[in-house]
Amino acid sequence: MLSSNTTLFSSLSRRMASRVAGTATRGMASIEPYEDYGKHLFTGAVADEYLAKHGASAALLKDPTWTQHSADTVAAAVLDWAVDNGANVYCHWFQPMASSGVRHGQTGQVQNMMMEFCREEGKIKFDFKGKDLIKGETDGSSYPNGGLRATHTAGGYLAVDTSSPIFLRGDTIFIPSTFVSYYGAALDEKTPLLRANEALSKNGTRLLKLLGYEVDSLQANIGLEQEIFLIPRDQYYRRPDIQLTGRTVIGKNAPRGQEMCDHYMAPLSSATAALDCMREIQEECWKMGIPLKTRHREVAPNQFEFAPLFGTNTTQIDQNIWVMQIIEEVAARHGLAALLQEKPFNDVNGSGKHNNWSIGTNTGINLLNPGQVSKASGNDELFGIVMAAIVSAVDTHGDLMRMAIASPGNDFRLGACEAPPAIVSTYLGEDMTSYLEGFKNGTGGAYNPETKTLDLGTSSVLPFEVPAEDRNRTSPFPYGGARFEFRAVGSSQNVSMVNTVLNTITAEKFGEFADKIEAGASPADVAKEALNAHWKVIFNGNNYDEACQQELTDRGVWRIDSGVEAINTLVSEKNIALFEKMKIFSEEECVARAAILHDHYSGTVEMEALTLIDMINQHIIPSCKAGGVGPLADLEAAVGTLKSAVAEIHAAESSYEKAQLSRVLRLETMIDIRETCDAAEEVVPANLWTLATYKELLFLDSHVDAPVSEFYD
Repeated sequence: MLSSNTTLFSSLSRRMASRVAGTATRGMASIEPYEDYGKHLFTGAVADEYLAKHGASAALLKDPTWTQHSADTVAAAVLDWAVDNGANVYCHWFQPMASSGVRHGQTGQVQNMMMEFCREEGKIKFDFKGKDLIKGETDGSSYPNGGLRATHTAGGYLAVDTSSPIFLRGDTIFIPSTFVSYYGAALDEKTPLLRANEALSKNGTRLLKLLGYEVDSLQANIGLEQEIFLIPRDQYYRRPDIQLTGRTVIGKNAPRGQEMCDHYMAPLSSATAALDCMREIQEECWKMGIPLKTRHREVAPNQFEFAPLFGTNTTQIDQNIWVMQIIEEVAARHGLAALLQEKPFNDVNGSGKHNNWSIGTNTGINLLNPGQVSKASGNDELFGIVMAAIVSAVDTHGDLMRMAIASPGNDFRLGACEAPPAIVSTYLGEDMTSYLEGFKNGTGGAYNPETKTLDLGTSSVLPFEVPAEDRNRTSPFPYGGARFEFRAVGSSQNVSMVNTVLNTITAEKFGEFADKIEAGASPADVAKEALNAHWKVIFNGNNYDEACQQELTDRGVWRIDSGVEAINTLVSEKNIALFEKMKIFSEEECVARAAILHDHYSGTVEMEALTLIDMINQHIIPSCKAGGVGPLADLEAAVGTLKSAVAEIHAAESSYEKAQLSRVLRLETMIDIRETCDAAEEVVPANLWTLATYKELLFLDSHVDAPVSEFYD
């Protein structure tokens, strides 16, 4: 007995030592481990050090015209930086359309070595010139393009985006780039966003000048909260639906879900791989200059969140694309699978990517911070006028806001479990609403947000102040202290379209306000007129409540329940006119992009349906037969139903028609079939059920990775 216990104790000790060695990433806390922050991002002090060797400085990069007169200088500095950090490969890194949920990393790239091969001498030397840095070329016809490219007109052209710094990872530098056709049509997510940034700056600075506040430029700043699921990788391999589509198309609920609210912001346990995984994700991001500051558990079991500091929209979107790729890759190294899809599991929270949006001047003043902008401008009414323009934009173009979040995964997420419904309103809070009501009624002026003091009745906690606005997590677009939070955005999305829309609709209203002021109207009257016309979009109530949803519908705010129909608003007469006027999209680009998004939707649904057919045939029916239980006839009939539905989609003539049929298949037919499959899971003995269950997928804390046999080696 003594020998047996000694053996067990030794095994446990080895196991514990191994676990501690794996989790103890650093000893005493200090700043030293973070000295490599930003080392792999060519900007600021890093760029300054290398450009100085070539007679320049990082200030050069702030003027986009360096691509015309100093490209060779920058390329030489980039090459030195790359080599010093172990990289000898470069690529133009771009963002094709319709990538979410299907394309790993959501980017395109062709990796080339920064070397010259001297055949005569049989030698190799480093070589990277300005012409290599600033532009490239690829096949534009092999990416989703909506007819903008074809095999016989395939040119796709890449140009460096000077607003976003070059990244380094591994042996490769990644040059953020735009991707356009031979005729300049956008084939990517980034180009329209850059155009919208120009429109916002142009129209916004014009309006501000009329209000007595001159600035050189405006920029949209965003902060993106990234929600994910982390599940055991061995169980991930037992779910073809998660592997191929990112979500469970079937699955009986576990006896436990999120009903006890026990996962939200609970301690990150060192007993599972999740904490080590999150640490490594942060550390990889920090080297690349991505300030991924916050980590915590989210509401659903195995759901987590990262959040960075805010920054300009182009840099933050590029960084978020990297964050998603790094999450997936690092998770695999820790025996986990990361799920970015909006609704991987039924009846628990889905995942979002809350898009916190504000507008800043080139001098760092936030136009959505009332005290800051009033002090900087000397105009107490300026904040109210800006808010009136945004309220007007949300009411006029709520259809485009809904279009921008019409990702396939949001089909199941919007309207429940802390995701707002598909009804576009804005929450301002009682204090802000009261201020704008005064503005609407002609008694404008400065907005001085009230605070209130909470006294907990104990000397251990002194009274403290809280903001004027409460949090309304049911609103799709709430104001929350110097920013708007677009909460309806999906977790897997590239948010370029989201921010393209926000910038474009705001730019239009800034321009309209400026036109009226130049025509002789007073700024206060322009704001008053806009608020009176668009007041209905302000709603501070509970957007989950069905009576409130009906109230909003009766008010006439934009409500588009179907993501497929929301996508189709991209080609409405109103929206084509808007995008053409603001120089964001041509009509041809709008039509192409709508077709691409519809194809992305129907393609996603087809993958789900074909995967479900395989799961029924290869897993569920055999399990039912082995156990002698379950609805075999209904399951066999379901396979035929699915095949017929897919064939009908293939026979449809247009992308729009295919997407309409796909939505019916997904939200009606497949939900009914899911109930049949889940009924089978309920009665088949556990030892005969070959698919990973919700219990096995969703509870890392109670499903430790170490098998019991390890303790008895």
